[in-house]
Formats: sequence, structure tokens, C-alpha cells
Amino acid sequence: MKVIKTIEEARREIGIWRKQGLTVGLVPTMGYLHNGHKSLIEKAKAENDKVVVSVFVNPIQFGPTEDLDKYPRDIERDSVIAEEAGASFIFNPEPAEMYKSTFSTYVDCEGITEGLCGSKRPGHFQGVCTVVSKLFNIIKPNRAYFGEKDAQQLAVIKRMVRDLNFDVEIVPCPIVREEDGLAMSSRNVYLSQEERRAALILSKSLTRSKELLKNGEKETKKILEEIIKVIETESLSKIDYVEIVDSEDLAPVSTVEKPVLIALAVFIGKVRLIDNFTFIG
Repeated sequence: MKVIKTIEEARREIGIWRKQGLTVGLVPTMGYLHNGHKSLIEKAKAENDKVVVSVFVNPIQFGPTEDLDKYPRDIERDSVIAEEAGASFIFNPEPAEMYKSTFSTYVDCEGITEGLCGSKRPGHFQGVCTVVSKLFNIIKPNRAYFGEKDAQQLAVIKRMVRDLNFDVEIVPCPIVREEDGLAMSSRNVYLSQEERRAALILSKSLTRSKELLKNGEKETKKILEEIIKVIETESLSKIDYVEIVDSEDLAPVSTVEKPVLIALAVFIGKVRLIDNFTFIG
């Protein structure tokens, strides 16, 4: 698998494809790829002539107390997975390649970033929007593929693309789970065996909310109370947030009258995990 480190080389390679009239799919990642990422790459391969996988641990989306230095990295492992899934090359720049020493231009998306993870991670989505904007300008993909596990990120990217008129189709891809229900995440590697078992409380709590909705419960307060009750049965868990919001603008709702996103972030030990599902009705 070819690993490209510079913007100039990536543009040169893609320029050749463009002259041939080929379509390009982009799968932006922070690396340490798993089967969830692999499913994105496979979908991109099925829908495009060429696929670029970016592997870049973006420093400007991490807060000062977050796990930037510890975030798992293994480009050789990523290369094997990306090649198996059909990627054409990996774009793996160093931070200094993406952000020059005098870098001073950022992309902000207001409103939709204020709740959920945005309220807990100040500056996070500015970092996400900035790096994704740069990737869109460098790769110029026809389509870009994002997992629904990062539901707020997906909503923010869609809004940014709409507002700034990026000429790219955003393709949402379903959450990929382990056999026992745990949503796949690069951060799962941090979990001890005991914490790994405890982490199942996230999907269990969402299953409880699905049962309530299926049985006709419409009051979000009652649904939230039940989700919290389930999570708190696990002693290793600490809730960061549990929210029910409009699936499009992510505004809080008091009753379920249209599609909603039920999203949560929970610490299992020191590991912060997120999960969600969208209820269409």
C-alpha cells in the first residue's frame, strides 16, 4: 500500500486520475483502523474508481487534557487493512505538513456544535471542520465517507459542506459493532478486560430506549431517565452526557414527534466512549 506524506505528491497522484476521468472517494480517519473503518473504505471502493484514506491524528481537535500523545498509531497495520479494503493510497502527513508554523486560519460551525460533544470538548469541532476542509481542498473527492457513530461530527460536516458550497457528496455509513454490541472504536484498545465487559452498558442502555420508543413512549425526560438508570447499574461507568435531540439540527426536544438522535458519552474507567442511534418513528 502506497503511503503518501506530502500534499504536493497527493495532488500530483490525484491529478493523474482526474485527467483519466476517474472518480475519487475519501475516507478521513485518525488511523488505527478497525472493521468500522474497513466498511467505509469498502463502500467508497464500490462507489468510486479510486479511494484515498487519510490517516492523520489531528492535533487541533484535541483539548489540552485529552489523549493526543497516547492516541493509538500503527501505519503498517493501517496499510494492510486499507489495501485489503480496496484503497488506492493512504495520505499520512505529519502535523507540520498540514499546519505550517504560521498557520492562523480556522473553520467554525456555530449552533449545531454547541451541545453533545461540542459542549464537553471546547474547540473540538473547530479542529474537525478545519482539517476536513483542508482534506477536501487537497484531495477534491467526489464523495467522502463518515461513520454514523460520530453522529454530531457527521451533522457538522454536512452543515459545513452546505454552508461553504463544497463540491462533495457526504455519504453516511452505519455503525459497525462487535458481536456483543459494542460500537467499534480505535479507543476500545484502551479498555482492560473488565472495562471491555463494562462498556457493553452503552449499547444496553440504548436498547432500553429503543424498547420504550417501540412501546410508544414519547416523553424524552422519561426515556432519558431510563437510559441513565441502566448506565448507573455499571459501577465502572461515569456519564458525560445523555441527550435526545432533533436528528438534523441537534436541538434538544421534549417529545419525540419527528426523527431524533439519542446520543451518549460515557467514561468507562478513564476511557470516554460514545454511542447513539437515530429513531425515525
